[in-house]
Amino acid sequence: MNQPPIPEFLSREEVAEVDAALLNSQDKFLTRITLYSLRVLKQIAASEQESSAPQSTPQPVRSITDQQIAAWIEQDEALKQTVTTDATFEQFFIRLVLSSLKPLRQIATELEQPIEALTNRQVVSWFEARAKQRLDASQAPS
Repeated sequence: MNQPPIPEFLSREEVAEVDAALLNSQDKFLTRITLYSLRVLKQIAASEQESSAPQSTPQPVRSITDQQIAAWIEQDEALKQTVTTDATFEQFFIRLVLSSLKPLRQIATELEQPIEALTNRQVVSWFEARAKQRLDASQAPS
């Protein structure tokens, strides 16, 4: 008997893209969280649009509240099926997602586009550039 596939935290393509990046383990983790957050934010924006006015423009990501993000994560079946969650883990994970807004805002500002227009490639490239900057700075003569 075949079981239905378990929803994935990130798609195989997203995982492969992050794994191929020139990043240390910590930066890969942050990149994965940021990619998940970007997808969640886009889904929240789309669902808010559908519930308020289906013909309207999607809600900008910048106007999504912390409460909307928390509610979405608490109801995310993909997350619940991927990892065992309890209230403590959910709060921890909500804080991780909220903290990923900082790099998403920085990327959007640098690229002069809204967060919802960012691509996974742009996010991964931004983390790679930051890692390279840190490496170059650490190797610079003092």
